[in-house]
Amino acid sequence: MLRRAPAPFTGSSRTKQSLAIRSWLALSPQISVILFSQHHSAASFAKSFGSRALVESDIDFTFLGVPFFHSMVAKSRAFKSDIYVFMDTETILLPDFVLALNYAHNLDDDWLLFASPRDVPNFPFYLDEDRKHWLKDGQRIRIQELQDTLGSSWQWSCCDSRMVIAWNNGVMPLHHGVLPPFLYGKGVYNHWLINEALSSGLRFVFDASWTISNIALGDSRRQSNHLVKSSNVSDIEKGSWEYDCNSHLAAVYGLSSLHGFNYSAVMKLVKCDGQYLLINATEDFLHTYAYKKKSLWKRHIPNCWRSKTTLACVVRTIKTWNETSGCSLKDGSVHTKTLKLSFSLESLLAITADENKTVVLTVAGYSYKDMLMSWVCRLRHLRITNFLVSSLDYETYQFSVMQGLPVFNDPSAPSNISFNDCHFGTECFQRVTKVKSRLVLKILKLGYNVLLSDVDVYWFKNPLPLLSSFGPATLAAQSDEYNQTRPINLPRRLNSGFYFARSDAPTISAMGKVVRHAATSGLTEQPSFYDTLCGEGGSTRKGDNRCVEPGTNLTVHFLDRNLFPNGAYLGLWERKNVKSACKKQGCLVLHNNWISGRVKKLKRQVISGLWDYDITTRMCLV
Repeated sequence: MLRRAPAPFTGSSRTKQSLAIRSWLALSPQISVILFSQHHSAASFAKSFGSRALVESDIDFTFLGVPFFHSMVAKSRAFKSDIYVFMDTETILLPDFVLALNYAHNLDDDWLLFASPRDVPNFPFYLDEDRKHWLKDGQRIRIQELQDTLGSSWQWSCCDSRMVIAWNNGVMPLHHGVLPPFLYGKGVYNHWLINEALSSGLRFVFDASWTISNIALGDSRRQSNHLVKSSNVSDIEKGSWEYDCNSHLAAVYGLSSLHGFNYSAVMKLVKCDGQYLLINATEDFLHTYAYKKKSLWKRHIPNCWRSKTTLACVVRTIKTWNETSGCSLKDGSVHTKTLKLSFSLESLLAITADENKTVVLTVAGYSYKDMLMSWVCRLRHLRITNFLVSSLDYETYQFSVMQGLPVFNDPSAPSNISFNDCHFGTECFQRVTKVKSRLVLKILKLGYNVLLSDVDVYWFKNPLPLLSSFGPATLAAQSDEYNQTRPINLPRRLNSGFYFARSDAPTISAMGKVVRHAATSGLTEQPSFYDTLCGEGGSTRKGDNRCVEPGTNLTVHFLDRNLFPNGAYLGLWERKNVKSACKKQGCLVLHNNWISGRVKKLKRQVISGLWDYDITTRMCLV
């Protein structure tokens, strides 16, 4: 089974990818293709290949649409296959690929193979409609003739990320430890995986570059940049930070972070005199197919068993290898101490905002990083991508960058934020909450509507369609009132952890008043919201669910608690099955507030099943 995260299927990229995938499917009826993509063009493209090509979008992607390699590998296990192959969609495969895999499939050991790409500046061949024969200028051409024609022009790229990597569905894992959240197509991860597999010694690892024609069309860096989803991203912005992120992960994860491997020491699969051989150029090591039942990395074959023609073939291979070797993870990996997105707040807003110029904003510190990711995973599951993260500290910013989040650092955020003692009622909490209203006001002034949501708000459905239905000069906010018989707009019952604000003059003016009031208050920002917008003691309340700020005529609408319940309403968090109870009630969100302490809050949410992130694998739960 072949897998790849493709670029959008448009223009010249579509032509190349179509030819490449046709070449894969032509090799064997047992080959199927999985395309990891969120792009709208993927489904129609895959449909043209029938049932043998599928699109899988239910994996983790960055905010730019770049898939995570560890999520792709994990998802591949859901598809039953004897052999898994990861490769570039602008790579042509020839029949020698299947022959090499058949050889590997007959090995008694669990294995991992890789094949470096061969760059071809011009590929004048194409397949007929039945995908049975290669053509050039309308005439059939034999595979050997095709390879001979290309052999004079292709160039080896042993350090290129467009490797073919394959492994059997065996008993042993690929390596010890976990696979880091590498960004696919952004370098390093292939070499890291090979080095980790070698270091772990759990599988037999060999280089099949001489027996697999991995013909690469186009430039790897340019192609990988096509993965990004937004036309608002410049080439500079979608540049080195992603590669730096992968280098950073490679440097801090796994055994290979301590030392590099030189590929000249890796066993190589070659074919001489019609027979597959495994050789090690540095140890005068040769192994034939006949000795497959031996331990491949320990058994030597006597020199007298080698024919002259075989030795000549081996010598040519070693000579070719010496001319192309020199690639190792250690050479290409730099431990990047500081990771930074090349985006300003303005550019992030332009990339992430939806068609109504609306963004979902959350603010988080490092002690809540796991809850942040559970919140993000939930939004991803709901196909909500117009969110932004404001980090309260350097650690959260770095973590968010590595998780592919659209994050920005607020220079006005307070320092020395307590890890465990920054919950409601603490002095730390008072300082942190005032950051949120300042950021909302800033974004409103930039022309974007804002839905502010704390990370402890669990989303069952997308609330934006309902919230957007409120007209201009209206701020819709959650109520903190838990008594079922009392009005929901009583004094200081406005919850500033979930509200929707429009970018219009009355809202901007009223939010400015809130920010100024909070700046001189010794409390959190929440009382400032109510006292400013509804008057002290609720003097401008209207009915049971509204109030009006007289200076701007802004209406504050307190949201229906059955749809937007707070943490104490109806005792929902104490129900045996919280998710079922909320769905039955029709909740759009559920706030995990009215509980004191970070640890208690986390425990309650995890135990309830309203948790969507695996902290061990750094992946969203399915």
